[in-house]
Amino acid sequence: MTQVPVRRLLGLLSSQRRWIAAGWLLGFLAIAANVALISASAFLVSKAALVTNVAELALTITAVRVLAIGRAAFRYLERYVNHAATLRIAADLRVWLYAAIEPLAPARLATRRSGDLLARIAADVETLEDLAVRVVAPPVVAAMATTFACLLLGAFDPLLGIVLLAFLGLTGVGLPVLTGRVSRDTSGRLVVARGTLQAGIVDQVHGQADLTALDQTEHHRSRVLADGAQVDGLGERLAVVRGLGAGLAALLTSICAIVVLWRGVALVVDGRIEGVVLALLPLAAIAAFEAVQPLPASLQLLGSTEAAAGRLFELVDSAPPVSDPPGPRVLPESMPPSLEIHGLTFAYEPGGRRVLEDIDLTVPAGSMVAIVGPSGAGKSTLVNLLLRFVDYDQGEIRIDGCELHELRADDTRRLLGVVSQRVDLFDATIRDNLALADPDVTDEAIEAACRLAQVDEFVATLPDGYDTRIGEDGHRLSGGERRRLAIARAIVKDAPVLILDEATADLDVATELRLAESLRPFLAGRTTLVIAHRPAFVEAADAVVELRRGRLRALRGPSG
Repeated sequence: MTQVPVRRLLGLLSSQRRWIAAGWLLGFLAIAANVALISASAFLVSKAALVTNVAELALTITAVRVLAIGRAAFRYLERYVNHAATLRIAADLRVWLYAAIEPLAPARLATRRSGDLLARIAADVETLEDLAVRVVAPPVVAAMATTFACLLLGAFDPLLGIVLLAFLGLTGVGLPVLTGRVSRDTSGRLVVARGTLQAGIVDQVHGQADLTALDQTEHHRSRVLADGAQVDGLGERLAVVRGLGAGLAALLTSICAIVVLWRGVALVVDGRIEGVVLALLPLAAIAAFEAVQPLPASLQLLGSTEAAAGRLFELVDSAPPVSDPPGPRVLPESMPPSLEIHGLTFAYEPGGRRVLEDIDLTVPAGSMVAIVGPSGAGKSTLVNLLLRFVDYDQGEIRIDGCELHELRADDTRRLLGVVSQRVDLFDATIRDNLALADPDVTDEAIEAACRLAQVDEFVATLPDGYDTRIGEDGHRLSGGERRRLAIARAIVKDAPVLILDEATADLDVATELRLAESLRPFLAGRTTLVIAHRPAFVEAADAVVELRRGRLRALRGPSG
């Protein structure tokens, strides 16, 4: 488990430090008002038994009323401020995490289980949401409240303040350290086990059809149940530690009250304090323990927080697969650019098998070049290099004469419209999925794109048309419908360079031919790279090259 420096952990809260500080102050005021209220109330009851004139109690009665209202007001404001801080921290954490992992996709994230990523993004972030309120705030508030309570009792007798400080120290420091050491390893294991459980659940949900077909449902279910049992067992162990800690804290509180009362009786007998204040001494001491009660749980949560933060930092500290140049160039987007590749050689691992070797290819501005070849020849790798999902260090890739390393990765992707082999759709409407390519797209443009993609007639049959939800990853659609929506999305983007990577793989021949004919006006004058096995788009290309075992050779037309 990754150890996280405290400074870095606290750095996650820096953006909301004013809200957090306000929560500390209000928490202290609420506890101080409660201690003062208990003390004043005890004094009022004792005094009322001795006086006959109510006027002598007027000031104390007013103080009790003010403190009662103040305690409620401070507690309400503390809850409000802490909730506001927590929500703001949650938002900041999610934005921070997304901004950190977005450059890692897809290359750095492809090797991680989707369920584990979900656990880090959801459960681990939720664990960190409590960092300010349940981990950092309790010790700070406890320190301020302890100082106040010890000074209050110390005003009657210094030894009373020392006794209270000793018992508060045992309860607020000794006990949390003890329970923290006992539960630290368990807390870290619980975070990891919870991530494993959620990963298994996600795998079972996404792979249910295959598990059923392979008759492995019960086997996978038993593994998930075993992971769940481990999470439950670790949770029960932590609950036992919390229960023992709470019991010991209550015992120390009672012992402290008895010791304070015993010392108070001695002070009354010696005539050093009046008997009317005797009752407030143990009650004030008991009230002061409210400040240290959250500390055992706070230290226990520290272990879970460190484990969760360690998992997140381990993810975000991954080096991005590509980096932007310090002084990037900017390409004009008004004209379709040319695409040139010279001497490109690439392997996913240093010293590993070369997926591409000495590739030379030229796609003149406004022309179409088709790449054919068997599966695993490196065609999709070439697309990933063009999109800057992975980086290369041998050879050149130039757009309109500008080497990709001289451009920001986002600027490069802005020039490219891509229909990839894998179509990713979201559980939203057809309109929303198409608008991902251009948030400002009009309804007319969406309908025109769907007509070009030969999917408009299908959309017209849906009950809600373009406002029909298509389910997670578009599972309510057929493979061909998903493909055509992906093509429509690329049309909406209207990028000057279009890459079609097996874009018609799920279409029948007749539909593919109609689509190729429909797209002809859209492709005219646009720099297009087609990767395909089937003839519809290959025959329309200005040049055809074959990629086999990482090497490129011309089949028809100019190749480079």
